[in-house]
Amino acid sequence: MTELFSSPCSMKEFESNEDNIIRTCLTKCKTIALVGASPKPSLDSNEVMEYLLQNKFKVFPINPKYQGQQILGQEVYANLADVPERIDMVDVFRPSQEALEITKNAIQAKVSYIWLQLGIQNEEAKKIAEENGIIMIMNRCTLIEHKKIIDNRSRSSTG
Repeated sequence: MTELFSSPCSMKEFESNEDNIIRTCLTKCKTIALVGASPKPSLDSNEVMEYLLQNKFKVFPINPKYQGQQILGQEVYANLADVPERIDMVDVFRPSQEALEITKNAIQAKVSYIWLQLGIQNEEAKKIAEENGIIMIMNRCTLIEHKKIIDNRSRSSTG
């Protein structure tokens, strides 16, 4: 049984590598394009956007339906190409089948990370992202993962 956990392919080591990628992403990224942003407070995209803004991220909401309007005080853009600044990460709140097209747009925008929220996965999009030097995180929530980082920091600074 001990040999299983010392294997270089053990699940525990894989998870910690993914956790390291997530920690690096959320500490390095400062500008986030949130694809699928909504002005409706009842939707997860709105809650996550509000949380990211409160935690000093610069967030560019992306939603052609609300282009030119504001969500949480931020101007809404129709697509990634319209954002006037460099984007570090694209945070996706759209169905899995849209991830491939979003990934192609993210490649054009020269982002470093693409984050597919909980329940969103697309292996083809991930393969294309990685072939273009972009790290893709799938089926995770930026709010939940950021809170884990903050909790770990406060535990280590008080311990």
